[in-house]
Amino acid sequence: MLRRYVIYFQTFSRYTFLLRLLVRYEIKKKYKDSFLGILWSLLNPLLYMTVLTVVFSELFKRSIENFPVYLLTGRLLFDFFSTSTSSSMNSIIKASNLIKKVYFPKYIVTLSKVISNFIFFLVSLVVMALIMAITRAPITVNIIYAPVYLLLLFFFCCGIGLLLASITVFFRDVQHLYGVLTTMLMFASAIFYPVEIIPDRFRFILDFNPLFHFIDGFRTVVYHGMPVEPLNLLICASLAIVSMMAGIVVFKRSQDKFILYV
Repeated sequence: MLRRYVIYFQTFSRYTFLLRLLVRYEIKKKYKDSFLGILWSLLNPLLYMTVLTVVFSELFKRSIENFPVYLLTGRLLFDFFSTSTSSSMNSIIKASNLIKKVYFPKYIVTLSKVISNFIFFLVSLVVMALIMAITRAPITVNIIYAPVYLLLLFFFCCGIGLLLASITVFFRDVQHLYGVLTTMLMFASAIFYPVEIIPDRFRFILDFNPLFHFIDGFRTVVYHGMPVEPLNLLICASLAIVSMMAGIVVFKRSQDKFILYV
């Protein structure tokens, strides 16, 4: 078993140059011919925050202090999950010409999608830091735990991305269903409304929404400035591990059949 994982790691190491090339290509492609380029990674969340703050800040001003920061700590994480998994879904299909001509570990293509979106996500966090500074949001030592949640979310998205990439090769309708699912997840993640407004009988919706746990944990240490909640951290770590394991297993068992369907 150990020898098998050593072989996997050695194979991955040999193709890291290709992974870097694909990530660089994704970054250049996204803002190709755009005048502002990667600055859109800053402007998009800023514009979105401005619109929703105008719309909802009055509605929730008594229950949510510093609404712009509350919104961004949820929306930015959700956007990373949504864009990284959505782009991963079609990664194998769109790379069909390359896959048919050259041999390389196919998961490299899917990982490049998640990594490139993670880079955009990290850039967009500058907006959150700027808004926190402008609104004089309190920053405590507990913010040092924020990277832990970001890293766990990254691995969670990698696992989901591998799962979706595998399934979509055989069932193309998943592309349409996933758009509906992500919309449902957005409204069930308490991004722009306080958790307290949800009746107790419907709280299970949040509990069964994996994305909410990442957002809640991130908000705890960044927005509230409170210490990490051990149970929440355990849940997020478990979700990341299970997601990665499931993604790797399903992708590995399916990859040899990709060539027949793409």
